[in-house]
Amino acid sequence: MKHSMKVTECPKCGGKELGKGKQNGYGAMFPGNKMSFGSDVEYIICTECGFIIESYVKKPEKFKGTL
Repeated sequence: MKHSMKVTECPKCGGKELGKGKQNGYGAMFPGNKMSFGSDVEYIICTECGFIIESYVKKPEKFKGTL
């Protein structure tokens, strides 16, 4: 999966230690107008201050044609 930017620093605190996390289960993102199991939500997080720098769904193809 390609992301729009390469993050190297936290915009809130300037920290350079970043981590990746995911939200799943009941925290999954679901399409608004069709039945689907949805997709996990993943995050890029500053490990110094906890700021969520970027979030995205792991399977964006599940949201095609939902508008």
